[in-house]
Amino acid sequence: MRHVLRALRARNLIALAVAIALVVSLAACTGGQQATDTGTQPKAETSEVILASTTSTQDSGLFDVLIPAFEKADPEYQIKVIAVGTGEALKLGESKDADVLLVHAKADEEKFVAAGNGTERKDVMYNDFLIVGPKSDPAGVNGSTDTTAAMKAIADAGKAGKATFVSRGDDSGTNKKELKLWTAAGVEPTTTVDKWYESTGQGMGETLKIASEKDGYTLVDRATYLSMQDTLDLGILLEKDKGLLNQYGVIVVTDAKNQPGGQAFADWIVSPEGQKVIGEFGVEEFKQQLFVPNANQ
Repeated sequence: MRHVLRALRARNLIALAVAIALVVSLAACTGGQQATDTGTQPKAETSEVILASTTSTQDSGLFDVLIPAFEKADPEYQIKVIAVGTGEALKLGESKDADVLLVHAKADEEKFVAAGNGTERKDVMYNDFLIVGPKSDPAGVNGSTDTTAAMKAIADAGKAGKATFVSRGDDSGTNKKELKLWTAAGVEPTTTVDKWYESTGQGMGETLKIASEKDGYTLVDRATYLSMQDTLDLGILLEKDKGLLNQYGVIVVTDAKNQPGGQAFADWIVSPEGQKVIGEFGVEEFKQQLFVPNANQ
């Protein structure tokens, strides 16, 4: 009888030990799972959206605030910016190497959409172009009555060996605008014939630096100039003329690799939330809007 009781006690002890081990194991697993749930949860997967835009929006610093705001509002998407001239951005759209465009050459943008390359175009914001140059102003631009007179004054001073104009020469929206201004002034400068006319083939920031180094004139959007003015030896010589309006538009690329993402960005940038970010950008630092939102006008 004693042997039977001992055997029963041994079995009970073994069973108890096994039960305790199971409880400890489960607790450990549960605790580990809780740690994973609370401390090391994997981030939700994001979908990359390619945004082809101008160097002016990049150089001005707008994207430093605009893109984080969009990604916070719509964490499903992550924006990758390709900053090039408007002409090149439109080409990226044609080849489907971009999902959405933010550019500033309205006539070319409308042709892009009409050709079926974009689903639609919407106004987003505007600012203005400036004619900047050396503070000594050898061409007398500061006394010009309008943009046409200013461009003609620069050309005349250039031909007389007194002035230099530095062009982006990159088929950007700024470059397209510059060429229209020359045409309106009855001037057709070329780098092969006119020594006073130079082309950088680079973005707005680099072109401003070169113009400053050469004591030259150039055409620039207000946002980029204000963001860089402390590093330049250039002053604003003509501004606020009706011929210097600089309108930006957003276009979703037709059949883009991530068309839903492109559409999400386009919808957000023209929404009250996106327009608010644009309208507030730079105001605290420069005491003026660098871009004026006008999607709903």
